[in-house]
Amino acid sequence: MKILTCGKGGCGKSSVTALLAIELEKRGYKVIVVDNDESNFGLHIQLGMELPKDFALHFGGKRMVAEKLLKSMKGEGERFSVFNDGIRASDIPEDYMSKKGGLNLIAIGKIRDFGEGCACPFNALSADFLRMLELSKGEFALVDTDAGVEHFGRGVEAGCDLILMVIDPSQESIRLAEKVNKISEGAGKPLYYVLNKTDDETARFLLDSVDQSKVVSVIPEDKRVFRNCLVGEALDFELKGIMELADFLETKTNRER
Repeated sequence: MKILTCGKGGCGKSSVTALLAIELEKRGYKVIVVDNDESNFGLHIQLGMELPKDFALHFGGKRMVAEKLLKSMKGEGERFSVFNDGIRASDIPEDYMSKKGGLNLIAIGKIRDFGEGCACPFNALSADFLRMLELSKGEFALVDTDAGVEHFGRGVEAGCDLILMVIDPSQESIRLAEKVNKISEGAGKPLYYVLNKTDDETARFLLDSVDQSKVVSVIPEDKRVFRNCLVGEALDFELKGIMELADFLETKTNRER
């Protein structure tokens, strides 16, 4: 199952992605984590892994991907694609994938230099990769996205099976949930909510503010997450809300087999 995590900036997308990946790996699954946030350099730390080379470099770098994308948009070539056939994790060269046990990390690309341009080529590459990625039984792909909804506009979600939106206690998250719900319906993708960084009061408020039928996990604020993110240590500990989220995904995967 390919699962995409989205939400506003600071809601905890990367933390939830890392915690979920580690939990699923502990349960015996092979997990492919796709870092699709061009401005976040911390996901690999939360996983306790090395940051691999930008996957875009395997295809000539951001400029080459951008040129191919531009030709496609101008109608000078076929629909944008860098893959001729389906791709599996085992097909990816070692330099472009970090590994630790059953965890595998791919970083699509990062903005590193002043004036280098937008992240459109990275999103196009990510969309193509997810569309062509083939998973075997016992494999999950978790996609950590950039903040907001631009990745929807770039079609990244098209190759995913399910969308998880992380919602923190803020009006911005509540309003964004309404927008993401409409967009995901248009994309034909099931959407579920993860309420994050809550206490009793904020959890009740959020449950009253969003579609409760879509809420699959409530994760209270935890000082261990804050502390490990501050000092740069892996989020290698159990949280009840993450375990419940993993239970939900396991059940959903088994039903769809």
